[in-house]
Parts: sequence; structure tokens; C-alpha cells
Amino acid sequence: MLRCYFLWVGLFFAVPGFAQPLQEPVPFLLEALNDKQQLAEGVSVTIVGVPDSVVQKTIVTDEKGVALVEDLPPGSYVFKFTGVGYQVHVSPVYTFPITPGSQAKYTATLLSTAAMMQDVTVIGSRPFVQHVQGKVLINVDAAVTNAGTTVLELLEKSPGVMVDKNGTISLQAKTGVLVLIDDKPTYLSGTELSNLLGSMSSSQVDQIELMANPPAKYDASGNAGIINIKTKKNKQKGFNGSLTVSGGQGRYYKNNNSLVMNYRNGRFNSFLTYSMNLNKYYTDIYAYRRYFDPAGNLLAVLDQPTYFKGRSFNNTLKTGVDYYLSDKTTVGFTFTTVKATRKGDGQAEATWLNAAGRVDSAVATYSNSHNRFQNTGLNFNLRHSINKTQDLSFDVDWLNYDIANQQLFENRLLSAGGYSEASKGNIPSGIHIFSGKADHSFRFGKNGKLESGWKSSRISTDNLADYQLLDGNQWQPDLGKSNHFLYTENIHALYSSFANKFNRISMQAGLRYEHTSYNANQLGNPARKDSAFSRKYQGLFPSGYVSYQVDSAHSLTFTAGRRIDRPAFQKLNPFIFIMNKYTYQTGNPFFLPQYSWNMELSHQFKELFTTAVSYSTIKNYFSQLFLTDTAGILYYSEGNVGRVHNVGVSLTVQAAPLKWWSFTSQAIFNHKELKGYLGNDYSSSIDQFNINLNNQFRLNKIYTAELSGFYTSRARNDLQELLYPTGQLSIGMARPVLKKKATLKISMRDLFYTQAMEGLTQFQAADEYFILRRDTRVFNLSLTWRFGKPLKTIKRAGSGAGDEMQRVGNG
Repeated sequence: MLRCYFLWVGLFFAVPGFAQPLQEPVPFLLEALNDKQQLAEGVSVTIVGVPDSVVQKTIVTDEKGVALVEDLPPGSYVFKFTGVGYQVHVSPVYTFPITPGSQAKYTATLLSTAAMMQDVTVIGSRPFVQHVQGKVLINVDAAVTNAGTTVLELLEKSPGVMVDKNGTISLQAKTGVLVLIDDKPTYLSGTELSNLLGSMSSSQVDQIELMANPPAKYDASGNAGIINIKTKKNKQKGFNGSLTVSGGQGRYYKNNNSLVMNYRNGRFNSFLTYSMNLNKYYTDIYAYRRYFDPAGNLLAVLDQPTYFKGRSFNNTLKTGVDYYLSDKTTVGFTFTTVKATRKGDGQAEATWLNAAGRVDSAVATYSNSHNRFQNTGLNFNLRHSINKTQDLSFDVDWLNYDIANQQLFENRLLSAGGYSEASKGNIPSGIHIFSGKADHSFRFGKNGKLESGWKSSRISTDNLADYQLLDGNQWQPDLGKSNHFLYTENIHALYSSFANKFNRISMQAGLRYEHTSYNANQLGNPARKDSAFSRKYQGLFPSGYVSYQVDSAHSLTFTAGRRIDRPAFQKLNPFIFIMNKYTYQTGNPFFLPQYSWNMELSHQFKELFTTAVSYSTIKNYFSQLFLTDTAGILYYSEGNVGRVHNVGVSLTVQAAPLKWWSFTSQAIFNHKELKGYLGNDYSSSIDQFNINLNNQFRLNKIYTAELSGFYTSRARNDLQELLYPTGQLSIGMARPVLKKKATLKISMRDLFYTQAMEGLTQFQAADEYFILRRDTRVFNLSLTWRFGKPLKTIKRAGSGAGDEMQRVGNG
């Protein structure tokens, strides 16, 4: 097996050797400077045809503020520069090929968004979706209807992303996504991850990166790839910031606000991002469960309407300081904290019907809950530029999650002489994470780059489930459901990757090694024996791509990689979580990792069309498990069920049919086959389709508008659960106010209230139809005000180490 992995990586290195030498095109140089004539790194440059407005490609300025334009077909073009903290800048028209002897360079001076918008041509904003360097970038502020949303709601309407009723996120119809925030893992999944993303305002976010086949420097976790949420951080000198105030009304009120500030002077750079949202919510669930005898005859029906409502109050803070120790070295410190509280109550009525449809009995359940989610994180980072070709970086992170959940249930039999019973649970959870990593990069030749690094992390969790039953007027321990679970996990990783460009061939090959070990201990009580289990495993995870520039308009790219998904810490805990009288959730201590191979061949025509064909196979596939007992109680769990094969075809179109209208559309078709064993051999398949459309309209020089939506056909993520079609349509409008220092946005999400989660679950001797609705139809009004003043400095000649300082960057 190891020989196969190394042979696979060796093929990537060997590909350039078979390439025939081609004539090197003459590049056109683009340079980006800020209004103080300092180099601007990470600025996106979109090349737009004139007069047809067709986007040819998007490139990004490097650490020297430079981007090269190559392989443009003959014609006329403008270059549109966009970046965080900068006003959009458009160059004059250039005709290609460049006449011999003409200056093959254009320098753009970008003005701060805090400055008055004078003497600059602005045409629109960054496109909603960009394909850059093997990633799909979603520019959050480019969509008016993103205003006033949470990050979780933002993901729900992002191209190729789905979020199910349990908070599980899928990418390109595949579950098992690693979610990063500013390149750092959250170490959460399911409900805990949903709570974290639901507590963050979308106005904090600059971009979302979607990576189906990430390079080796990223963790190998995530069968479907990585979603990297990049928060806003302004690097301009002086004091700059923005304030967003947003209010919305659905069935209940919504309020999302954020503040982003940055101050940079001399060798210091400090930043702060704060968001607060206060929302009232509801969840309306209807479930219709049928029970059958071994011959398939209907025995009984359980009809369960449930309604939850409550309030959430969330605060998120991220602040830090970067200090340039020298022209080659910078150190940084970042502090993050999230505090989210959610209080709610619910009412449900479970009605038992016999096979003839007559009522047998009915039980009403009244519940209330108080959830608290608190996260604290510290990061120390160091960046050092050894010389013009080598960089070294170190990161140390400490994370602490304090999660508390208090529940109270009261069940009443709705009949003469009926009973009343009550139970309560205190379910705290603590997660402590410490990680460190080091990365080294070496640039050689014109385009060569070698990267290598190490990472180690230690995760420990402490989960308590303390249940009590009301006995008369006294609360007594419910030892049968109570549980105390301790878990410790260590992961060590090494990686190396190589990238280069030979004429028209670009390639990258990488290999990552990860070793995992964990120890788990379920403490006993008088009614339950203690138990312990441990496991060690390791693996090699190759990844890479080969891209061929056929001509100035067409390119082909093949990507491949092997990845792993580890079970979430809490899902290894064999605890019981009460959902209602007849529905429990439980963990699985025998849960194993799942492994996947992902491959994709894509073709890109300019930036107009991108088509792709993909294939993935997953071993030890994660799926929900649904079990019933003799009392009719349904147990939700998760485990490994077998294999999944997924074949996908996608098409992305970005076009501007008219000067005032541009759109981005992505359509994805997937054929899935799921095979596994759950007492019996199970096999299921599904053809599913997803389309996402974003229209941008420029009504005049002042107003912009948006019409966007998505539709997902029948889908299947779990072996036993079929999801029915869903989708939504949203509209919005924006205009500048306050002398163009602020932007006012009005939007309406889920206009026709169609974003329901509906489906059918099948398990042994029973099935269940369900539909879940939330407060998704929301009218929102938001105002974003940009403030600050760039630092006034005396213009002087740059130092000889200017390149090194720009390369150092910050954390």
C-alpha cells in the first residue's frame, strides 16, 4: 500500500518531464499600491473584456503587490482591482497583444474605503463567486441578501453547500466537511458547530473558501473537503473600521450587529471584530411514525406535532496585535471569545392511533431548556523571512469550550385519571484543545515552491449527563440514563508539498502523514458499570493537481486526494439525550473513522464556464442509525454502515448579458449509491440535483439589486433517510448614503416560505415522515458605515528590506 502512495505522488513530479517546450508568452505586469504608495498584497484583479464585459479570468497580487497577465486572446480589456478596505478601481482600456515597445505595465493606486469616493471609476463590486488557485471563493458582501444573516444561514444559501435538520453540513452533495475559521479548525460538529456558526454575524465575514481537494498543508480531516470562513481584517495604515447595524422581522424579531476596527502605525498593527445578535426563534416539527409487524402489516401510528420557541443572545469578539520585531520578523497575538445563550420552551402532543386510525391514547409533553455555549481561544504566531526565498512560521493555539445544557420535561396522559411524570437533565460539557504547528516554505526558480511542516494537537473532553426523575415531591437520580464520559485524543502530523509551473503546465503534489490515538473512559454508577476503550491508527494522505493551459481561453485541471473523517468526540460517548418521550439520541463507542478518495476533472473557458466531472468513494461511511425498542422508543445514533460511491457533474456560469445585469449560476448533479449492513443488507441510490442562482442588477449609478435563490431535489445523506426537495428565493436592494461613506441594504429572504426540511426515515419495523420549519422568511434592513482616517506619513524612499517586510505579513 505504501508503495502505491509513493508511486502516485511520483507521477505528479514526473508529469512535467513529458511536457514539450512551448513558446513562453510575454507577460503584462499589474502592480497594486495603496494611497500611501505601499505595496498591496492579496488584491483580486478581474480581467474584463471590452465592450462585451466577458470576464476572462481573476488573478491575485502576490506579496510584492504584483500580478502577471498571461495568455490573453487578442482584444481590448480593463483590469478591475478589488480588495478588503479598498475602493474598486478600474484601469483604462488596454489592447492585446501589446504593441512592441509599449509599456507592458499598469500601476493602480487604490483608495481607502474610508476616504471620499472621488476621481475613481467604480463598476460594481467583487463578483459573488470567483475561481482562484483551485478554490471557489464566495465574496459575502457581493450579495445584498446576505445582510442581517448569521454565518450558518449564509452557508445554507452558498453554492454547493447544504445544511440538514441536525446541523450537518455537506459540500457538493457529500457530508464530512472540515470547517475552518481563519485557517483554524473549530474542532466541533453537528449541534455544537451549528450553535457556533449561528452565533456569528455574516457581516464579520469577508470570504468563504470552498476546497474540494485541499493541499497537504491542511488537516486531512473532511471527506468532502474544507470550508474556510475568512473574517474581515484590514491591514491599511492608520485607523479604519466599519459598523453594521441590522434589524429583521420574520414571525419574530432578529437583530445582528457588528463592529470591525483596525489601527496600524509603525511596527504595530491592532485589530478588533465584535458582533452581537439578539433573536427570537421558533422550530415547528411534525412527525408521523408508523409501526409494522414482521409481515409488514400496520400495527400502530404515532402522530407527533412539536413546537419550540425561544430567544438567543450571542456575543463574538476577536482582537489581536501584530508587532514587527524587525524587517524580517513579526509576532502576533490573537484572543477570541464567543458567548451564546439560548432559552426556550416547547410543547408537543404524541397521539397513539391503532391500525384502524382510532385514538388509543395521547401524551402531552411540556419542556424548557437553557443552553449556554462559551468559547475562549488564544493564538500566538511568529513569521520570519529567512531570506528572499525562504519563510518560516510558528503557531500555538489554546481553545476551551464550556457548553451547558439544562432540560426539563413534563409528560401528561390526556385522559381521565391520567398520570403526570417529570424528568430533568443537567448536561455540561468541557472541551480543552492545545495545538502547535510549524511551516516552512522555499521558493526556487521562477515558479517553484516547496512547503513542509509539522502539527500536533491534544484534545480532552469531559461530558456529564445527570438525569433525575420526580418521585412525588422529590427529585431522584435516574441512574439508567446518567453518564460521565472522559475522552483524550492526540493527533500528530507531518506534510510536504511541491508546486511548480512549466510553460503551460502547473502542478502541485503533496503527502501528509497523520497518527491518531485516543483513550475513553465511561465512569460507572450503582446502576451502570464503568468501561474504557482506546484506539491507535495512522495513515498517509496524498493530494495534488495538474493543470494544463490549452490556450488563452481554455484550461484543464485534474485534482485528487485521500482524506479522513474522525467521529466527533461527543458521538463516541454512549450517553442518552432526551428529545421527547418517545425519541432519544445516543452515542456509539464503536464508531470508526471513514476514509475517502476524491477525484475531479474540470474544464474552464475564460471565467465564463466551468464544467467538472467528479468521483468519490467512501469506506466505513458515516450514517445515522435508527433503532426501536419494545416500548416504541426511537433511538437516533450514528455509526459506520458500509461504502458510498458518488459520481458528480457540475456547471458554473458567470456572465453579464447586459451592462446592468450580471449573474452567477451553479448546477450540480450527483448519482449516489449507498450500501451497508444494519441487521440486514441495505442498499439505496439517489439522483440528486442542486442549482444556485445569483443575479446582480445595476439599476442606475446609485441603486443595485439582487435576485437569488437555490433549489435542491430529493437527496440522501444517510442510508435510511430520504430528504424531499427544498429551496428558497430572496430579493434585495442597496444604495450608498451619507456621502457614500455608508451603504443601506433592504432584503427579503425565503420570499415564498419554501425552505422546509422534509423527508422520510425508514428503519426496522417502522418508518417516519417529518417536516421541520423555522423562521426563514425574514425582512431585513441594515446600514454599514465605514469610518476612519488613513495615517498621514512623510513620503520617503523605501528601505532595502521592503520586500521582506511585505512578505512577513501577519497572523
